[in-house]
Amino acid sequence: MRHAPSRRNPEKTKRAAAHPKRPGEKCEAAPGAFVPRVNRSRCEGKGDCEEVCPYDVFEVRRIDDADFAALGLLAKLKSVAHGRQTAYTPNADRCRACGLCVVACPERAIDLIKAG
Repeated sequence: MRHAPSRRNPEKTKRAAAHPKRPGEKCEAAPGAFVPRVNRSRCEGKGDCEEVCPYDVFEVRRIDDADFAALGLLAKLKSVAHGRQTAYTPNADRCRACGLCVVACPERAIDLIKAG
């Protein structure tokens, strides 16, 4: 099940924006200067990242077979328990380092990494 980008959650976004540990550049970085990295061993595909990202960086969908195969046994079991859903970043070049995804993710599966 893929979450549609139009599923924005203004209340969740507001909470993430006010989070005291929000990393990044508060949406002021140049597009692509930072990229979000998703830890597939932790991601449960809940879609919070999609709901708060103002730049449509994320897509939650079924984990690719190669990515699933690379997981450890416990992560595979967790993935199956959550319908093999995970977040991908097909539009990572749009990221402006808001940090909203990092603090919104309940599994703490997202980090912002400086590109280059």
